[in-house]
Amino acid sequence: MKNITLTTKIAIGFMLVMGLYPLFADSAWLAIGTTFLVYACVAFSQDIILGRAGAFNMGHALFFGLGAYATAILNVHFGWPILATWIPAVLLPVAVSVLFIGPIIHLRGDYLLVATIGLNIIFLQLLENDIFGLTGGPNGIFGIDVIEVFGVALFSQTYMYYLAFILLAITLFIMRSLDGSKFGRAMFYINKDEVAAQSMGISIRFHKLYAFALGAGIAGAAGSMFAVQYSAVSPEAFSVIQSIMFFTIVLVGGSASLPGVLIGTFVMFVLPEIFREFEEARYLVFGIAMILTMILRPRGIWPVKFGNIPEFLKKGVK
Repeated sequence: MKNITLTTKIAIGFMLVMGLYPLFADSAWLAIGTTFLVYACVAFSQDIILGRAGAFNMGHALFFGLGAYATAILNVHFGWPILATWIPAVLLPVAVSVLFIGPIIHLRGDYLLVATIGLNIIFLQLLENDIFGLTGGPNGIFGIDVIEVFGVALFSQTYMYYLAFILLAITLFIMRSLDGSKFGRAMFYINKDEVAAQSMGISIRFHKLYAFALGAGIAGAAGSMFAVQYSAVSPEAFSVIQSIMFFTIVLVGGSASLPGVLIGTFVMFVLPEIFREFEEARYLVFGIAMILTMILRPRGIWPVKFGNIPEFLKKGVK
């Protein structure tokens, strides 16, 4: 146990608690728990891009929405079973990230940030204008089916919860594997110092685009789960405001910090579900939290320490 990092211990403890959560929660609290798990997946996928590769992406709701609308359109308009829509829901955001982020990946800092906001706005306009008569315009798409496995409908909230739980477990496994890979090591160096990383022969463009594609795929999978959970999708769920929320969760919680991302996700997307009468106040609360965090804890509420970084990374930054 001495070789297990604090982050790993937190991840194991968190997954154990969340795995037992349905035993003590009613359907309403299960719905809130499912929302938390889905949004945590999206926040972690943003953390791959921003927290690990250091790319300023403020259009992440675009990938989340692509996954959701892929499932909704294929199921409602073309009659695909939900399980069959999962692969397109992952591959479409990956393809879009490569095609549209590839030409602008060389932009740095706020230039990339503004460009990704523009992509998110274009996506919203396409949805609201009912492109090809498929997106339903401002009203979105309703009547998405439940998941069926071997003819058995998984319609209960408990089933949805555990599907979201499995998705989060896969996401954490991917991130853990990424941190222990040559890609993770390269992204860490790029985030710390692009010039030094490039002098070591690391392709900045390739690794940042790799981070975008991976993060987009995970966000698309979460979007598909989101569409099935609510049986509907609409443009406002994937607005620029949502992208800003995912961006600030990583910064305020702590870049590349598992506990930080979980705390930020809970504050932004779970508390408003619990206290619906204060839902609009979440932007005020989080805005104040952003200001205070940047002043008092500029590296985030729960910043990554060297004790949470794999040994090969610690050696590389000594």
